[in-house]
Amino acid sequence: MTMDPDRRRLTTDLVFYTGCLVFAVVNTAVAEFYGYRVWANFAVAGYGLAVAHSGWLLIAARRGERPSGKLGSRWIGIGAIGLFAMILPLGMLVIRRLTGVDWLVTPNSWAAQPEVWVIERSAKLLLENGTPYVDVTALGRAVEVNDYTPYGPVMTVFGLPRALAGGGPVANALTDARWMFALAAVACVLLTLRLLKWPKIPVSAAQLALACPLTALTWAVAGPDLAIAGLLVLSFALATTGRAMLSGLVLALVVSAKLIVAPAIVVLGVLLITRRGPRALGGFAAALVVTTVVLHVPVYLVDPKAFVEHVFRFPLGIGVIKSPAASPLPGHLIASLGPVGTAISFTLLGIAAVAILVWLLRRPPATGSDALLRMAVGLVALIMLTPATRYGYLVYPLVLLGARLAFLAAETRETAVPGKGTAPPAQQSATSS
Repeated sequence: MTMDPDRRRLTTDLVFYTGCLVFAVVNTAVAEFYGYRVWANFAVAGYGLAVAHSGWLLIAARRGERPSGKLGSRWIGIGAIGLFAMILPLGMLVIRRLTGVDWLVTPNSWAAQPEVWVIERSAKLLLENGTPYVDVTALGRAVEVNDYTPYGPVMTVFGLPRALAGGGPVANALTDARWMFALAAVACVLLTLRLLKWPKIPVSAAQLALACPLTALTWAVAGPDLAIAGLLVLSFALATTGRAMLSGLVLALVVSAKLIVAPAIVVLGVLLITRRGPRALGGFAAALVVTTVVLHVPVYLVDPKAFVEHVFRFPLGIGVIKSPAASPLPGHLIASLGPVGTAISFTLLGIAAVAILVWLLRRPPATGSDALLRMAVGLVALIMLTPATRYGYLVYPLVLLGARLAFLAAETRETAVPGKGTAPPAQQSATSS
């Protein structure tokens, strides 16, 4: 006997939220970082409410009942998580950070993860020296991990409010870089939905992109990956809706902040030439290249050695000191066997890259949702097989898969309306820019 679709969805909700609740409960006890524990204690309330609400809806559905009004909506669980697992812990951690203990070598006191401090410091360095990167060989002391700024120049923008207006307690609280990451992520979501003409978002999309513990935790304790993921999704929305040059410009900003998303260049390039033709691809490529050059060359010229050390050598694990990114994922575990293991890890990564490229070329994405799926799969392979990586980077494919469901909803709506189907490539290329 086939389960009723509503009951199946509610059962999935209950299993998902229960898994999230278990993750939060475990982190209240074993998390190494103070910020993680604060987040976990708040998140237990959010996920607990979501479990209780989903359980109540499921019991009602089994009785053949459907609660009326807003309380009968599956979005109640998402709202509880948004409040208790995202907004409230972020607010508390921003206030707790005013005690000024983050720079100590004591993770159990950090109210913000190191990437927050590093990005804020990079903005101050940029204003003072014209580059966010210091020469780590000229510090006059042993190099530490947090001396590095392993991001592109664009990431510095999120630290500028603190560098320009910080100082007192109120100013520091208002200019915490996490607010900037959050605002950027929210703005990108709204712009993407506007480009897609406000589709009806499935709850499952919000669960993947918003309610998942990786997203909620990142929002509260760090944040840069969410801002970058938001910009990445926006670049896909721009390409899908025929704004090729704007897509190239936004993608240049994304890649100039964090190199992990560079594979999007290939995915969007294939999408554009498939949907819009060579002219669109040319506009995309021109905007991408020009913007990238404008963003990187001035900083590079100030201190080429420091630029290469921070942006390329350190993330690749060949800097003056090694990157601490060492989550026990397959690539790291294989590489830990020694030089042979490292070679095997890079070989597997190369094989995966070739396989995904073949997939792209043999079955090029015809829609934004297709392109997002390929990008998500590519990032999973990259994160899993790279020798130096973090499990937190999995937030990227999760956000992309959630965005894919929103794109699918928009595409389904368009094809359901007579005369709203996808235009042939020749016609599309005429309006690609």
